[in-house]
Amino acid sequence: MALFLSTYINKIDKKGRVSVPSSFRAALSDDGYQGVVLFKSYTHEALEGFPMEFMAELGARLDRFDLFSEDQNDLSTAIFAESIQLPFDGEGRIILPADYIEFCGVSDVVAFVGMGPKFQIWAPAALEARKAAARERVQSKGLTLPSSSAAVAGAAAKNGGGA
Repeated sequence: MALFLSTYINKIDKKGRVSVPSSFRAALSDDGYQGVVLFKSYTHEALEGFPMEFMAELGARLDRFDLFSEDQNDLSTAIFAESIQLPFDGEGRIILPADYIEFCGVSDVVAFVGMGPKFQIWAPAALEARKAAARERVQSKGLTLPSSSAAVAGAAAKNGGGA
């Protein structure tokens, strides 16, 4: 599974071409599709980026809803109707459509933000504000990651208990 880490600031040219960070391209190299899938975030003024394989997983998750339910239709529309496949060119670049550039408010530079199994594309100034707000919420709420099932089962077995 692809894993996206770190933050990279890259220039975007007048044609909307931007180089995808090499570590992101490496994470995507096992995917059958040589490019990325983007859609407009419905929680931030940013673009959500995924490998095609992960989009298939999102589709499988939607199968848990009734096929013609309002929730399934809303999520399908929000995710898949606005998703675009952007292949890499020979130099590892993608071309961002003008409406996507406008949506996230980028001009001459973009920030690629690794978020584990996905990444986002932001205007750098907006990203800094987002990072500060996220850090504040994490600290004020005392958030931590839940233990993995394997770690919990391993600790229970080590302590003589069952999982």
